Amino acid sequence: MAPEQFPKPGAPEIAFLGRSNVGKSSLINALLGSKEAKVSSTPGRTRAINFFELADAPWGQKPGQRAQLIFVDLPGYGYAKISKSISAEWPKFIEPYVRERGTLALCVCLVDATIPPKASDAQLVEFLADVGRNFLVVGTKADRLSGNGRAKALAALSEAFGADRLLLVSSKTGAGMKELWAAIREAGAE
Repeated sequence: MAPEQFPKPGAPEIAFLGRSNVGKSSLINALLGSKEAKVSSTPGRTRAINFFELADAPWGQKPGQRAQLIFVDLPGYGYAKISKSISAEWPKFIEPYVRERGTLALCVCLVDATIPPKASDAQLVEFLADVGRNFLVVGTKADRLSGNGRAKALAALSEAFGADRLLLVSSKTGAGMKELWAAIREAGAE
């Protein structure tokens, strides 16, 4: 997908970025309360930028209303078992989207809270800061951590990424979803 193939800019966009096995599609589905984003047992299946118009209750608009928010599922990085020629093409459309998209209101940078922070995640956070994007670091799979484990994960993420805004979420249990929705609504309203 080349930048000229992106939908015409309109509603504020919330982009979900992260490694291939971090649970981007699962989180989008949990936020939407439906199975819009395809979830695969094989990481790295998302190979294009997917745009999902929100026209229902989670965003608070009435059915039939024009979308007032768009979720954007970006291809993952780092783990995908795909051809190097395909992954080499990704920067040609992902980077321009993140750098230049005027309607991009928030980048939700997903990291796996159950493992130590990865250098590739730190590079993404640094890139988002360098290009001046509003971003939020979100640790996924929080349901797999104990209370003490969640506190340790937040401390590790804060230290690794130096991010002011951090959340832990679980697509399975719904933990952290209210806080994530609050951040999304705030970014979409700006």
